[in-house]
Amino acid sequence: MKLTLHHINLATENVARMDNFYQEVMGLSPNVAGLPVLEKKQGYAGDVAFVSDGHLQMHLAQKDVLAGFNAGQMVNPVARGHIAYRTDDLAAFKAHLRTQNIPFSDWGNKAVSGWHQIFFYDPDGNVIEVHEVQDIAD
Repeated sequence: MKLTLHHINLATENVARMDNFYQEVMGLSPNVAGLPVLEKKQGYAGDVAFVSDGHLQMHLAQKDVLAGFNAGQMVNPVARGHIAYRTDDLAAFKAHLRTQNIPFSDWGNKAVSGWHQIFFYDPDGNVIEVHEVQDIAD
């Protein structure tokens, strides 16, 4: 199972202001390639802007303290933001977490069509996402 850093998600009350900051001040570009399709009817319906340095994506998501509750999950990825990794074998990674006694929330594709996402906490309470891209026909 391979992990690669995919994106950093920052939760914000003002997506447009954050988008402007990361474009105008930090020099990042709007990201239009390979963007996920948001599933806005399954727990999270907030606005999201996507910017990139050409390698790493930043997802600037509208903060929603009830998203985890609405999706029936214990980990809420848009209360404070999160760091996200992409894997080529999510089942193996979930098995690894279980052997380490790390509980996780399995969001499936409730937030993003074609991405199977899990979320868990590091020892300091930071949210980590690991996702695998799946064929939408699955």
